[in-house]
Amino acid sequence: MTTTAGTSTASHHLSPAFPGRAPWGTASKLRAWQEGAMEKYIQEQPRDFLAVATPGAGKTTFALTLASWMLHHHVVQQVTVVAPTEHLKKQWAEAAARIGIKLDPEYSAGPLGKEYHGVAVTYAGVGVRPMLHRNRVEQRKTLVILDEIHHAGDSKSWGEACLEAFEPATRRLALTGTPFRSDTNPIPFVTYEEGNDGIRRSAADYTYGYGNALADNVVRPVIFLSYSGNMRWRTKAGDEIAARLGEPMTKDAISQAWRTALDPRGEWMPSVLRAADQRLTEVRKAIPDAGALVIAADQDSARAYAKLIREITGSKATVVLSDDTGASKNIDDFSASTDRWMVAVRMVSEGVDVPRLAVGVYATTISTPLFFAQAVGRFVRSRRRGETASVFLPTVPDLLSFANEMERERDHVLDKPKKQGEEDPYAESEKEMDEANREQDEDTGEQEQFSFEALESEAVFDRVMYNGAEFGMQAHPGSEEEQDYLGIPGLLEPDQVQLLLQKRQARQIAHSRKKPDEEADLLEMPAERRPVVSHKEMMELRRQLNGLVGAYVHQSGKPHGVIHTELRRVCGGPPAAEATAGQLRQRIAKVQEWATRMK
Repeated sequence: MTTTAGTSTASHHLSPAFPGRAPWGTASKLRAWQEGAMEKYIQEQPRDFLAVATPGAGKTTFALTLASWMLHHHVVQQVTVVAPTEHLKKQWAEAAARIGIKLDPEYSAGPLGKEYHGVAVTYAGVGVRPMLHRNRVEQRKTLVILDEIHHAGDSKSWGEACLEAFEPATRRLALTGTPFRSDTNPIPFVTYEEGNDGIRRSAADYTYGYGNALADNVVRPVIFLSYSGNMRWRTKAGDEIAARLGEPMTKDAISQAWRTALDPRGEWMPSVLRAADQRLTEVRKAIPDAGALVIAADQDSARAYAKLIREITGSKATVVLSDDTGASKNIDDFSASTDRWMVAVRMVSEGVDVPRLAVGVYATTISTPLFFAQAVGRFVRSRRRGETASVFLPTVPDLLSFANEMERERDHVLDKPKKQGEEDPYAESEKEMDEANREQDEDTGEQEQFSFEALESEAVFDRVMYNGAEFGMQAHPGSEEEQDYLGIPGLLEPDQVQLLLQKRQARQIAHSRKKPDEEADLLEMPAERRPVVSHKEMMELRRQLNGLVGAYVHQSGKPHGVIHTELRRVCGGPPAAEATAGQLRQRIAKVQEWATRMK
């Protein structure tokens, strides 16, 4: 049978079992982006195809529909799915079975049973026995589906094993929701194209980003609620340090303040968990089975957070630990229940699908854009129009930056910029980000030199971030101002969320102005200095600052980097890429003042 160029006719050739009841990984009909990706693939018939689609958009449905089409048209004779984890491997097999494709998730060696169309394995499994899989691929025409393909770059051995095992494959379909990595390890079977700046970046064959999915009501909009507060800890040298989370600090101090906030023995975590549980109660008025997830840094913290949740709510939380043999069952049981809370270390950060999760607490010190995107991806899968997701964060510059860039498309950069000197005003912050990513991704052991003892912490409601804009002013936990934001209905159209946040902020500003200064529940800036600032306005402020610095370079004879450093010293605050609108305006005024003096 000849191939067909249209996806509408392609759907007629699927197994009669498709779509079946269409739970995880399948859908009653293809979404527009899935049809578009199918049509492009069928028209071009490439050997390698990279599909980038935001978490929750339906990558699995697309891949399995395409696999069914290839099997039916005898393009391939068997399918191999490679997934990051054991749990995901089993979920792929279950999803495939629902459309009539039988994959063996327990395959380890030897001939495959005749009843199977292929196997589901992990990247680690391929890494152990690449030649086993190469032999299978060489014997029969094979489609290899590489789920979350960026994992093939996690280690040199995994990447090399994937290349060795699947180089002879007839077709390779790579999938990811996060095509970028924090390092420069090349990802197998991904094409890299060199830009005008000489830097090679991953090139996707089809991209469906979060912004597009949000516009199509395929994913939920995310409301980020940020909490700061005073922290106190003791360093390895025995010095006691106090600092406010979110204030300008060195990278080491940010790390220690952040870890102090996440210490379950302090007051920050109980306050944030209490607020998140109140938010969950509000969301469940519209979404009765809505669940919440804490993403913890380690197993001890996870157990401690579960204990706090029980004390706060009176109900037990499901705890998911990666080395627990019952972890997959715990996730499945929670997904099928109406229980309120689950606590996990890293296992639910990617790919594991619990569609009813609507509230999250980011309680880990991992600060890579990759992990953050994967973690937030657990909450964005939409089941009905108008659902919103709420994620609680510590006020940490990197996290706030990631939250404000949710809709930005990213690619995997294979090369670092050649110039990272004084002429680049962002060089310092980029360097800090690279170092932070390396520490978290590679476990270099450097954390030990920052050993400390958390002494006490308190939480302060800081701000709400939504659609690239910020709302609210600092307020005490339990205050009327905080309750205003926690009480936003859980079922709203995106423009209604924006309008409601603007109204809440206006009410908070008006309320604060009526009180004497000593009574106002504002712990930082006066209301007049905390207006709504959109992401576009922030970019314009940065452009304005860089333009003025550039002009002052010619006037003063000093390099860009020196001027930016001097502005930070005089005005305070982090690098320009992380500075607030107020800090940027202050630097703009200062450099204008310097320029005027020299005339």
